[in-house]
Amino acid sequence: MRSTVGRAPRSAGRRPVGVSGAAAAPSNWLRSIRFSGFTVLMFVVLVLFVVIVAPGARIFIEQRQQIADLQQNLSAAEAQNSALTAEVARWSDPAYIRAEARDRLYYVMPGETSFLLLDDTGSQTAPAAAPVSTGIQNTPSDWIGALLSSGMTAGLSTQTPDQLGIAK
Repeated sequence: MRSTVGRAPRSAGRRPVGVSGAAAAPSNWLRSIRFSGFTVLMFVVLVLFVVIVAPGARIFIEQRQQIADLQQNLSAAEAQNSALTAEVARWSDPAYIRAEARDRLYYVMPGETSFLLLDDTGSQTAPAAAPVSTGIQNTPSDWIGALLSSGMTAGLSTQTPDQLGIAK
């Protein structure tokens, strides 16, 4: 057994919980925190874990993203490759080549007659619409033909500018 002679009772130096005073300043709570050796060791291990593992984890995540992107590019390239292989197989068929020559180049077989319809809507003309305004009318003119004939006349003329009446 322990002897209590010469000691103060345990509760004599303690303050009851909830009592506020000048001695219970906000900075006292920091002094009252006690760290054990195990807590300090775990904190050091945690800091070392973050310092050592975090860069490796970042690199691992970036590499996984690059791998995913490359796999997506690979699948797109494989799909394009299969489409091009099918296209090559189609072009190796003589019937397909003949059909494409007929459609694209308007080729015909010897002895056949080709007809090309330029206006397949028929010869029906729309009724003339009433003018939008009485002051403004559409003047039918061939401005492209006038421009070309003017250029040809000016370029092929043997007359001098004075003879044409062009002022300098």
